[in-house]
Amino acid sequence: MQKKGETSVVDSRPTEDGTAIRRRRLCVCGERFTTFERIQHRELMVIKKSGRKSSFDRDKLAKSIYIALKKRPLDTETVEKFISKISRSVEDLGQNEISSNTIGTMVMDGLKELDPVAYVRFASVYRNFREEKDFVQFVDKLDVYKKK
Repeated sequence: MQKKGETSVVDSRPTEDGTAIRRRRLCVCGERFTTFERIQHRELMVIKKSGRKSSFDRDKLAKSIYIALKKRPLDTETVEKFISKISRSVEDLGQNEISSNTIGTMVMDGLKELDPVAYVRFASVYRNFREEKDFVQFVDKLDVYKKK
């Protein structure tokens, strides 16, 4: 018999190109939910612009990408594959420390191909646009929005 707070696995399958396991779980309260298990190869440290260091956090990366993609026509599976691709790229660099600038550039490059609106949204925060002219100059440089 299950104790309070325990869950049982209803379904388990590989996902995200085999880099994670998706598990459907059933809570004792009757609710179902999904968990994902991923391999963490090593502890990666992110060096912020200020010089401060913090652990690489896939969830933090995912949150910023989901904010940029809010109300955009992309399914969750596509977004999760994109997030996993960025995480793998960071790990594949083979470094224990990586700059936040490098990660931000990877995300921007990927979003530019995935969804131009999300790309502009992410860039506006990442590049820290302070004035309207900064935003206008950035958008003017994009081929996607130029009139033919």
